[in-house]
Amino acid sequence: MKSLISFILFLPLIYNLQGKNPIKEPFSFEVYLGYVKKHHPLVKQANLTLNVGEANLLKARGGFDPKVEVDYNTKEFKNTEYYNELNATFKVPLWYGIELKGNFENNTGDFLDPSMTVPEEGLYSAGVSVSLAQGLLMNDRMATLKKAKFFKEQSKADRDLLVNEILYEASIAYFNWLQAYNEEQIYTNFLDNASQRLEAVKQSYTAGDKAAIDTLEAKITVQNWLLGYETTKLKRQKAGLQASTFLWIEGVPLEFEESVVPELPTEVILNNSLSLQIISADSIALDAHPKLRSLDYKMESLQIDRRLKSNRLLPKLDVQYNFLASDFEQQYLFNTSNYKAMVNFSLPIFLRKERGDLKLAKLKLQDINYEITSSSLAIKNKITAVKTEIVSLNDQQKIVQNIVKDYTVLLKGEERKFFLGESSLFLINSREQSLITSQLKENEITVKRLSAMVKLFNVMGLTPLTNLN
Repeated sequence: MKSLISFILFLPLIYNLQGKNPIKEPFSFEVYLGYVKKHHPLVKQANLTLNVGEANLLKARGGFDPKVEVDYNTKEFKNTEYYNELNATFKVPLWYGIELKGNFENNTGDFLDPSMTVPEEGLYSAGVSVSLAQGLLMNDRMATLKKAKFFKEQSKADRDLLVNEILYEASIAYFNWLQAYNEEQIYTNFLDNASQRLEAVKQSYTAGDKAAIDTLEAKITVQNWLLGYETTKLKRQKAGLQASTFLWIEGVPLEFEESVVPELPTEVILNNSLSLQIISADSIALDAHPKLRSLDYKMESLQIDRRLKSNRLLPKLDVQYNFLASDFEQQYLFNTSNYKAMVNFSLPIFLRKERGDLKLAKLKLQDINYEITSSSLAIKNKITAVKTEIVSLNDQQKIVQNIVKDYTVLLKGEERKFFLGESSLFLINSREQSLITSQLKENEITVKRLSAMVKLFNVMGLTPLTNLN
């Protein structure tokens, strides 16, 4: 009869293994990552990398901007005008080392250089300057502009890498918080169950059905689970603080309230938040990886540099031809009989500096090629390893779920037997310890699987942002 009374008293505990929890405010992974994408300072800082590339491109285009140059020199001494020289030039740099030029000269003075004598109304000229050897197919202006275009694209790839790393670290912080919270809940549930069991054992002892030593053993179990609860509570608080470091709004950092708790993301939410749905199960696309894109653009820039260095092995042969006229409105006066021409030729005898620069450029290209090959293989192997890890963790998750289910049945059965007088608290504690261990393991594997999915996102170099500006 006493055993039956104890069993009836213990029925609420048997069917309430989930325990009682206060009201919580779930903070989903999707919302969390949305805040990181939109407000995190480092995500905004990543745009600065792109802005630097655009600024460099704008600067390089300035090499082809038209220019106006005005030189004015005068000298007067003791009421004598020695010279008064005005030279105004309008230049338009073009591609392939070509430059168009318009010029106006007006020079007067008692001691003027005879070669600078011009008509009273001044002298107009229009012509072209061309580099026929060095600087024709490649020159500093062309190389700077082409490299700036590659640098802009490289900046985009570097921006994507930086954002990817930030989202990866934020996701790992969230999942660590989730794991710590789940551990706390596990100990909370078992602490509630152990506390109820202690009360039931005390009532059984009062009724004369249990020995006093059973109440002590039940009390020790409560204290053990209380210790585990306090430990995991601290772990959850620290993990929450770490996760909150990625949350900002308008430059102000945020902190989680005690009532805010993480939420296990579904496959759909995880895939949508990290763009994992674009990953094919059977193919590994490396061409779009931002690191390899960055290295490719860097190699293109080095190839431009090599072409420039090769071009400098050629001699300098600059030719300039200008038509002359004394009246700008009478354009027909620009004819071949009135002209000013110039030829400039130079060639270093040994070309040691130029050959050294070219050799260095070729070595840099070899170096970047080795880096691309090595990085491509490393990324491919990492992707394969992470995918293998995900498959293994999926299998482990199914196994541990069955283990937890079986241990739960064993614990319930052992508790029934105990209050019917057919078992002991030692066996219950043993079953309970096994169930806790298996639940903690299930939680660990679940979070490992989520972390592996995020790691796949990281090694693939994905950036699930359509507008970072």
